[in-house]
Order: sequence, then structure tokens, then C-alpha cells
Amino acid sequence: MRINLVSDTVTKPTQEMLRFMFQAEVGDDVYKQDPTVIELETKVAEMFGMEAGLFFPSGTMANQTAIKVHTQPGEQLIADKWSHVYNYEGGGASFNSGVSCCLLDGNRGMITAEQVAGAINDPEFYHSPLTSLVCVENTTNKGGGACYDFEEFKKIKQVCDANNLKFHLDGARIWNALVVTNDNPKEYGKVFDTISVCLSKGLGAPIGSLLLSDKATIHKALRIRKILGGGMRQVGYLAAAGMYAISNNIGKLAEDHRRAKEIGAVLEKLNWVAKVEPIETNILIFSLHPNVNEAVVIEKLKQKGIAISSMGQGKLRIVTHLDYREVMHGYVLETLVRL
Repeated sequence: MRINLVSDTVTKPTQEMLRFMFQAEVGDDVYKQDPTVIELETKVAEMFGMEAGLFFPSGTMANQTAIKVHTQPGEQLIADKWSHVYNYEGGGASFNSGVSCCLLDGNRGMITAEQVAGAINDPEFYHSPLTSLVCVENTTNKGGGACYDFEEFKKIKQVCDANNLKFHLDGARIWNALVVTNDNPKEYGKVFDTISVCLSKGLGAPIGSLLLSDKATIHKALRIRKILGGGMRQVGYLAAAGMYAISNNIGKLAEDHRRAKEIGAVLEKLNWVAKVEPIETNILIFSLHPNVNEAVVIEKLKQKGIAISSMGQGKLRIVTHLDYREVMHGYVLETLVRL
């Protein structure tokens, strides 16, 4: 038995999803003539109370496009020190947009309105970069799948409005957050200038993210997507996977969350585990005792057919997902106890 718990990006399309993809009506999306892509963009934009959406091959490209839309070279964005846009997008903020990052020391990847207000550079002090954008992530990847309180988003929005800043949400795992918080996704459209959402993580589609905003911003984003090489042709086959995922897989995320918490409960009882971070969704981060070698733990699990990932400094990560079934779950729990 091979069990991959490295990420929720490792899922593969089901036979039902593949059939749905093969039946898609397609056109040339570079000319905005793919009806399935248009349907997906419209549907997801409406879900989040936005005017328009734009399909991207990756969440990184969607985030980088949002940063480019909202900033000018030499300016600065504010984000948590663990944010994906800073840590895991290849330095794209500086390479693509020429902006620097003001990194805040948040709580499990989450920042507060008070922190944001304290980090904004005086726009009249021309020695410092002009602050123009705030980026937040929900759920937080490096923060262990933590979910923001929506009230904090509204407070950050007030700070942004008062200081003429744009507000972007990296919602790669927003579906997981919505299942936990039961927030109304339409409310997100009232708070954020742009939102990126991913279809290929918890929802199990093979590829795809969307950027959501008002029509004028999405029109600008279309040009930037072209510059970045993100224009694709008969991409409706992939958009169809996203349509299927949204219709069929959101409700299954609660099972991923349950299994992550059950793994965490087992880890907390093991004498070689020092700490298990709080578990809200499908990402589980735990620390080993100083005398335990993380490479040894990873290798021992690998020998048992279980793959997990290292975050460095004695921290390991487990991510549950759509392809992680109950029979696998029982085996993982038993293996951890016996390791």
C-alpha cells in the first residue's frame, strides 16, 4: 500500500471526473471562446460575490498576477512571514512586480489589522517604499491549515481603505476554511479586491486556479496572464474538472479534517513527538523531540509505504486529501503507534 500524505496536490481525477472532462464543450480560451471556462469563471465569481473570474494554470500565477495588478515597481506589500506569496512562489513578487515584502510576525500565518496598521510606511516619507498592498492567506499553509476569523478580515479592510491599500486573499485552500467557519463566501467579495482560489488541492481537480475581482481588474489581469504565459487554448477540459470538483467534492473536505485530527490525537500520545500544532483543517504539523532525527522518521514511514514531508528544524507535515481513504487511515494510525 502506497500512501502519499506529502500534500493535497497529489490527488488524481476519478473516473467520474474524467468522464465529465471528456464531455466538455471547448473553444479557444485565448480568444475567450471556451464556453466551459466561461461557465466556470462566472460560477466561481458569483459564489464569492465578485463580478468576474479568470482561469489560471496555477495558484502561484494567479497570486503573482494580483500582485502585479495592484502594485508598481519599487512599492511594498505587507504579508505574514510564513505567507505563500513570499516563501513558495520563487521570489515572484520581486521578479515579476519589482516589489519588496514587509513581513509580519503573525500567529500561525495569520496577521491582525493592528499589525497591518503599524507596518504601513508614511506615504510622504519618500525614503521608504510606498505601501500599496496587503496579502493574506486562508487557510495558512505553513501555519498548519489555520483559518482566519472573518471579523479580522473586515478590520484589515478598514485599515486598507483608510490608507488607500489594496487587499488580496490567497485562497488556495479557502474551501477548507469555509467548511470549518461556515462563512458565506459572498461576503468575501465585499472585503477583498482580489481573491485567488485553487481547484487542484482539496477539491481534487488535476490543475487550475481562478482569480476573482471586478470586471476592470480582471481585464487588466488578462493582459498580465498573457505576459506570464498563462494563456491556454482548449482549456475547457480542465475547467470541466473544476466544475465537477465544486459540485461534488466540497462536502468531502470535512472527512479530510476529521482524519487529520485523528492522526494528531495519536501523535500527541507518542513519546518521540514533542508537540502537535492545533489542527483545524487538513494540514497537520508536528515537532519531534530534539534527540529524534527527522530523516530517520521519514525513512521509517517510507519503508512502511507512507510518505510525509519535512518542514525543517524537526518539524514534519502531514496533509490529508480526497485520495486518502479510510482503509489507508486505519493503517497510518496503526503504523504511527508501532513506529
